[in-house]
Amino acid sequence: MTRKTTTYFVIILLVVGAVIWVNLPSSSIHIGNFVRDLETKLGLDLRGGMQVVLEVDLPADSEVTTQSMEDAKTIFENRANGLGVSEVVFQVAGNRRIVGEFPGLTNTEEVISVLRQVGQLAFVPMGKTPIAEGTTVNVDLAQLTGGTSTIPTTTPEANPDGTATTETPTLSAIMTGSDLTKVGVTQDQLGNYEIAFELSDHGKQVFADFTSAHVGDILGIVLDNKVISTPQIQSAITEGSGVIQGSFTLDTANALAIQLRYGSLPVPFVVAESRVVGPTLGSESLQKSLIAGLIGLFIVMLFMGLFYRVPGLIADLAIIIFAGITISVYKLIPVTLTMAGIAGFLLSTGSALDANILIFERMKEELRNGRSVKQAVGLGFQRAWPSIRDSNIATLITSLILFWFGSQYGATIVKGFAVTLFLGIAISLFTALMVTRTLLTILFDRVKPTNLARWFGI
Repeated sequence: MTRKTTTYFVIILLVVGAVIWVNLPSSSIHIGNFVRDLETKLGLDLRGGMQVVLEVDLPADSEVTTQSMEDAKTIFENRANGLGVSEVVFQVAGNRRIVGEFPGLTNTEEVISVLRQVGQLAFVPMGKTPIAEGTTVNVDLAQLTGGTSTIPTTTPEANPDGTATTETPTLSAIMTGSDLTKVGVTQDQLGNYEIAFELSDHGKQVFADFTSAHVGDILGIVLDNKVISTPQIQSAITEGSGVIQGSFTLDTANALAIQLRYGSLPVPFVVAESRVVGPTLGSESLQKSLIAGLIGLFIVMLFMGLFYRVPGLIADLAIIIFAGITISVYKLIPVTLTMAGIAGFLLSTGSALDANILIFERMKEELRNGRSVKQAVGLGFQRAWPSIRDSNIATLITSLILFWFGSQYGATIVKGFAVTLFLGIAISLFTALMVTRTLLTILFDRVKPTNLARWFGI
């Protein structure tokens, strides 16, 4: 066995080991603050839940920019996080619609009330000690409207059992998000991400007065009564512009910039349509699809074994490995499985078998022409490769087109089909060209068959 074959075999063993680990019931990933469970994510049509179509509430001739739609989508995603459903999906559909899917939720009023939040952004002093991000507070806007306002000191009340309860703190705002005129993500000289902002004339004066008198204090940023950031005032901000620094990644900086840019949505939306999908229909569909897929896979594997004999059995093993890798990738990304997504997976399984059939037919031709088994294996893969390459490239391009179409028009069914088909085709190339070939090479390095009819079905 050559060094190259040995290397490929080790890679296959490592991949199979990883597949087994990912598919163990208790497996999960914990890397620092990154936590990912490895459960299969089921889509709306399989798990049941709710779909909401949101439409821009402006005259048809009003211009709505792509950036406004993307920002609105991000704001809706942030608001939906409070529902506690990790698989919520929002996507822009065309120029004026956003489609939201909430697997597992059927309370229409709860979902719509969250999406219709006011989105009030406020800047509140916190003194020297910041309140933890994510804490719910009461924001007092009285002083902004000419009233009187103080930051009350609350005394914990005692429960009957003697334990203390803490009231929700009330904080006075010095400014709202309406005084922000420009917000964007920039980088400092060291390449760290920060949020740059500019203020209106009124906001410039407020910031100049407050920051000059409170250097070193915390000026909290609160959205819908929830603390989202607690930057410290490093110096007086008197020019009407400044930066918010912190341990930002590009994604977190962009998310905060959008929240600052639009305390409320950039354009108004109305709920154009909402519907509830029952979980009973989804579970029945999933069960029937799995049964049909298993029956089909069994028949195809039986055909491969009977028609191509030993290479066919190795191809069957490669297909099992292909299925394991594919399911593992779905869990790692993660991919939300829908009925259409399962169809894409099954179709890619057929493509994986197609590649093996092309290879094995070429091998049979070489054996009939008097080639040795080792030569036939090598030439079978070499001469079948152009056909495999061209057909799979065409399918991959088609998948990308379908994905673009689904993204542009909110066709989640098409998008799910395209994603699973693309991943399946890519993985099938790995199993057909590496797994099948490596296992055949190892086998026929050790076994020298003489009865070709029994071993290869010729």
